[in-house]
Amino acid sequence: MRSERDKIGEILLEDEKLHGIQTARAMDNFKLEHKKTSLQLIYALVTIKKAAAMTYQKLGVGKDGVYAGISQVCDMILQGKLDDAFVTEALQGGAGTSTNMNVNEVIANLTLLKLGFKTGSYDIVHPLDDVNRGQSTNDVYPTALRIAAIQMLRKLSEACAQLQQALQTKENEFDSIIKLGRTELMDAVPITLGQEFGSYAQAVARDRWRLYKVEERLRQVNIGGTAVGIGNNAERKYRFGVIEVLRELTGIGLATAEYPMDITQNNDVFVEVSGLLKALAVNLMKISNDLRLMNSGPRGGLSEITLAPLQMGSTIMPGKVNPVIPEMVMQVSMRVMANDVAISTAAAHGEFELNAFMPLIADSLLESLGLLINAAELFRTKCIELIKPNAERCKDLLELSYAFTAAYTPFLGYDKVSEIIEKSSGNVQRAKEMLDE
Repeated sequence: MRSERDKIGEILLEDEKLHGIQTARAMDNFKLEHKKTSLQLIYALVTIKKAAAMTYQKLGVGKDGVYAGISQVCDMILQGKLDDAFVTEALQGGAGTSTNMNVNEVIANLTLLKLGFKTGSYDIVHPLDDVNRGQSTNDVYPTALRIAAIQMLRKLSEACAQLQQALQTKENEFDSIIKLGRTELMDAVPITLGQEFGSYAQAVARDRWRLYKVEERLRQVNIGGTAVGIGNNAERKYRFGVIEVLRELTGIGLATAEYPMDITQNNDVFVEVSGLLKALAVNLMKISNDLRLMNSGPRGGLSEITLAPLQMGSTIMPGKVNPVIPEMVMQVSMRVMANDVAISTAAAHGEFELNAFMPLIADSLLESLGLLINAAELFRTKCIELIKPNAERCKDLLELSYAFTAAYTPFLGYDKVSEIIEKSSGNVQRAKEMLDE
């Protein structure tokens, strides 16, 4: 066992624990048993710690071997070998300080072990004086969230591109299948099944473009701004050097914000990104629900398309198969919409120079991104690509409707056509004959 002390008191920790006293306090204080901090955010934080260490190496400051060691253990963490060491709850007080300290303490203790010292020997490698040198949670945490969000946005944009392509493939495949159009769930003019899928593709294309463009908003970061954005306790050479290293490590065109205090206190950019994720969720929900309706049946519904049978749908009704993928996608969309409300509310509750609710913003945004990336992939591979059209059923429903009558209104007038429809008493064939007369 080792003893660690802060101004609040002393805590005993097992020697093999890589976290320290601040993480231990957070584990005790925030026992929500909800979920841990996103690993995407952790990895982004670790990348920032590596960039800082590399910058200090270049500047030739610090104790011999410490920053080289920090950089090396950051690589170990980024390889996914120490995920279990990051234990803070996603939702926590303190604007993310507990997660930043979890990262600082783990890196410090790993570096100590690498250099041949015992964990907790902070006179050799200190979580704050060395790992967190020139930093604050208030510049590190928002920068890490921006990095993680950009990385995930790129994946989501690509997933949308592939979904768009799958929808366009179906647009071409179904182009010759005439079916009944519907407005307000009522019979409308004839369209093709391909046109419906083409419209879906256009909606997803807009989402793809919006998500691609919004990355620009996230590239401005406040790293080097420390507590409130004015760079307290951060050397000038470090502030200019760390952003260059961070660009190299991430492959992202990050730039120091023209006004770092703005980035530190205001979170409207995350609200904007979340709004675009909500827009994608709205489109995915609409498409999914349309597919559920077109697939309904197979005897008592529309049955214009057939979704791939993926699993049995009932414990009491033999042979029943449900549209489980569209149902899943709709639930993901609902969660993304709920997260958007959480992000908007949290961002609005920042006071003065900092927002205490950054953990909720981070967790909600990264959850939405992760859900949409996976949902778009599953929607494409397990639903869209496997859809089969029921051309005869589409034809039958069309022939049972009065949709064709709209073509006669330019010649006979709206009122005359309405009168003929009424006189036909529901006999579509009789209506056709009367109109042709």
